[in-house]
Amino acid sequence: MPAAADSPDAYIASLPDDRRAAIEAVRDVVRTSLPDGYDEVVQYGMLSWVVPLDRYAATHNGQPLATASLASQKRHMALYLTGVYSDEASQAWLRDRWATTGKRLDMGKSCLRFRTLDDLDLPTVGEAISRFPVDTLISTYERSRTTP
Repeated sequence: MPAAADSPDAYIASLPDDRRAAIEAVRDVVRTSLPDGYDEVVQYGMLSWVVPLDRYAATHNGQPLATASLASQKRHMALYLTGVYSDEASQAWLRDRWATTGKRLDMGKSCLRFRTLDDLDLPTVGEAISRFPVDTLISTYERSRTTP
């Protein structure tokens, strides 16, 4: 895991060479696919794409609401798709779509784990990211906070 970084570029610069290219490639897909209205920040020691607090501050912890985060962990890299995780239909879509790629899905509750860039299907990643405009993420989040 990289040392604490205070900006996305500092985070990328802190990565070991063997991880930097993969993280940069995934970052490019996220940035290209991301609907308007998100900011790229370092949050919880990861690259994150968040709804700015001046747009939506009513989160349970006072932190910006993230749609995705990208991290270099000790044994793997991980793309956290919190937008997808927050919606059961989106989770099912991702699993079904991934099954058509021929790649093994290594998925935790909210993350896609990968050791190399070849482990990911970048078009599917881009499509998953594009499915959550800011208003969709906010409404999904609000439903999750009111559902018993």
